[in-house]
Amino acid sequence: MPAMTTPSPSRRDLLSLAALSSVAALLAGCSIRPPLPGQAPASPAYKRAAATHIYRKYPDRIHQGKLPPMLYAIGVLEIEVLPGGRVGATRWLRGPSHAPEVMAEIERLVRAAAPFPSPGGFGRVQYVDTWLWDRSGRFQLDTLTEGQL
Repeated sequence: MPAMTTPSPSRRDLLSLAALSSVAALLAGCSIRPPLPGQAPASPAYKRAAATHIYRKYPDRIHQGKLPPMLYAIGVLEIEVLPGGRVGATRWLRGPSHAPEVMAEIERLVRAAAPFPSPGGFGRVQYVDTWLWDRSGRFQLDTLTEGQL
């Protein structure tokens, strides 16, 4: 009986697998610290409202459609929103250390987007989102992403 051969995966298949594996590994290593006293973790609704707020603030910076398979940078940022929608502390849970200019630009964008939607009854809230950054300087947030090619 002849030996069966397995077809070799295409370069595109390998790149897609590498990209998905990278994102999965990145997200698997994320940890979120417990909220500080007087601070509440964000609800999924608040996280979506905050992401929508950023998209409305920077419509020309949002990557339209599916992202390319290989992104320039992926960063996971925790943002504290204070009463009145002011931005408090920011903390990188996973920063794209190979692209410090992207980290600085994301922090600048977040601070310039204030005021965020009011955190409501808790007074302040912290939430985490993943920034998916293309070489063009455009981005999507994982909360509202259209996926990758």
